[in-house]
Amino acid sequence: MLEVEQVNRSFGAKRVLRDVSFTVDGGRMTGFVGANGAGKTTTMRIILGVLSADSGRVALNGSDLGDADRRRFGYMPEERGLYPKMKVAEQIIYLARLHGLAPAAAQKNTMQLLERLGLEERADTAVEALSLGNQQRAQIAAALVHDPEILVLDEPFSGLDPIAVETVQGVLKERAAAGVPVLFSSHQLDIVERLCDDLIVIADGDIRASGSRERLRAEFGGSRYELHVSGSAEWVRGAAAVEVVSIDGGRTVFSAAPDAAQAVLRAALDRGPVVRFAPQEPSLAQIFREVIQ
Repeated sequence: MLEVEQVNRSFGAKRVLRDVSFTVDGGRMTGFVGANGAGKTTTMRIILGVLSADSGRVALNGSDLGDADRRRFGYMPEERGLYPKMKVAEQIIYLARLHGLAPAAAQKNTMQLLERLGLEERADTAVEALSLGNQQRAQIAAALVHDPEILVLDEPFSGLDPIAVETVQGVLKERAAAGVPVLFSSHQLDIVERLCDDLIVIADGDIRASGSRERLRAEFGGSRYELHVSGSAEWVRGAAAVEVVSIDGGRTVFSAAPDAAQAVLRAALDRGPVVRFAPQEPSLAQIFREVIQ
């Protein structure tokens, strides 16, 4: 388990992280989301030791991280860090060797990853000659080639087409299924929603929400309901103790305590047929908007 505890960081007079704390459990995909400048990349760089924290700690299974621990990490920076003139396979093998793999193991891991990521036909192509999406796949291969025990990935899906997104998702799920803790950031909330087991939302350097996807949906969706009636639903605006979120013809979404929601349902039945009435499960985008306000 990776643990980030009470981490603070400032750049000059600007404080960019404020008592940031969260955990990344083994075998789980943890999505790390926030607007540009929220503190995601700074947090990841502190985890990797690229930056130091002003205070707080980063631990692995209860022990402070050291250089030897971080060599067991797989890290993908948001900025591509491959040598543009090197051929793809040559580059990945070189990085595997830097991580201590024997030549045969480095070669084997590299070719297996390139095949899994759909890059086997580009093995002898210079990195700079690849499309941006294929450069992204090569960067992911570089993060995985040494069979890391922990993955920290900054925007791994950036620039990927839908087919490549599915391929990379499959690779990362395989690593998580093998027990690897996976922390990844992304601005693509639909991907995070499909992929993550746990979620961390950061805004202005503060952790605004964290926990399992199911717990956060229950926490932020427990008081929201969807009602669909055969006529207009405009009358719901006048219902007691109800806050209307949206109305579109006969469909409305509103927030209310359970008793008030049941009163709305009874009033709707008195008016005519009810097509649908149910608690609404919020999307990740809705949770994100709510917690950063």
